[in-house]
Order: sequence, then structure tokens, then C-alpha cells
Amino acid sequence: MILDWIMAIMILLGGFFCLVAGLGVLRLPDVLIRMHASTKAGTLGAGLILGAVAIYFAETGVVTRALATILFLLITAPVAAHMIGRAAFRSRVALWKTKIEDGAEERLHR
Repeated sequence: MILDWIMAIMILLGGFFCLVAGLGVLRLPDVLIRMHASTKAGTLGAGLILGAVAIYFAETGVVTRALATILFLLITAPVAAHMIGRAAFRSRVALWKTKIEDGAEERLHR
């Protein structure tokens, strides 16, 4: 019974974080901030849902695949986000106007 509650909480939290990631992609102003929302909240949401699946089935094969998928997401999401952000910056995608000065722009766009 307690495992049912734990799984329900994990699935609800995972769904909430995936919803937040989707809303972040829709509502945030520029590519870098959208990318941050999708990678952080999306990875956490998927990890929680996969953790609940691993608890529910409790079989060695399912748990191993769920843990491997979570590990894969944790390794590849930051790398993919960095590469997307770098490509957006180098192609001069319009960014959200802030008061922060960017000293890298002169060096990279020579």
C-alpha cells in the first residue's frame, strides 16, 4: 500500500514537471531560457516517471532499463542543451533583452 502511494506521488510529480517543461517551452521569451526549462524540468519529470515504473514492475530487466534511461537522460540532456545554445548564439538568434553585457559576442563573431 505504501508503495502505491509512493508511485502515485512520483507519477504526479513527474507529470507536473513535464507540464512545467512544456509550458516553459511555450511561454518563455528566448531560446536559451526555453532550453533551460525543457532540459531541467523535462529530465526531472521523466526520471520520476521512470522511477515509478521501476518500482511498480520491480523486475531486474525493467529496473535496469529504467535506470539506464535515467542515466542516459542525465548525461545527454546537458550536452544537447549546450550544443543547441551554442548553435543559437553563433547563428545570432535574437535573445531576450537584459542588462547583462556579453563579452563573448565580440570574440565569437569576428
